Amino acid sequence: MIEEQVILVNEQDQQIGTMGKMEAHEKALLHRAFSVFVMNDKGETMLQQRASEKYHSPLLWTNTCCSHQRVGETNLEAGKRRLQEEMGFVTELKELFSFIYKAPFDNGLTEHELDHVMIGKFNDEPNINKAEVEDWKWMALDDIKIDINKNPQNYTEWFKIIFDRFHKYTLQNQY
Repeated sequence: MIEEQVILVNEQDQQIGTMGKMEAHEKALLHRAFSVFVMNDKGETMLQQRASEKYHSPLLWTNTCCSHQRVGETNLEAGKRRLQEEMGFVTELKELFSFIYKAPFDNGLTEHELDHVMIGKFNDEPNINKAEVEDWKWMALDDIKIDINKNPQNYTEWFKIIFDRFHKYTLQNQY
């Protein structure tokens, strides 16, 4: 199996090369990524619990889906592709904002990403890919915020970073 490549970028999101995903995470090199938040008409966000076989952050709760863009793929194309691969559905997405974060893990890997955050609407049940996703649930934004503060160990490092920005953005822009 050919290893997935990530797009190495500078702080202005200009591509400066590509590298295998594991090597980029071992070297903590800045690369392009995306995070999708899907909300329903009740204002709840669909969370996923990562599969137990994941090489980092297994069984932790996180946003609806996230991954890395492929060379030649737009942010929105990447978000829709991964949403289909992980959650089994596609919906229209809108890019909200992007930012850079760095999150080291206990296993020696580091997420150092220029993350493009997107939002979509969906009101049905997903058809989850059990190789990627253990479980899923809808949660209100305020309930997520409270639970992250009470039980931070239950959530991925990047979700804790991204959620605060996402929550503030949705409050300011009335999503």
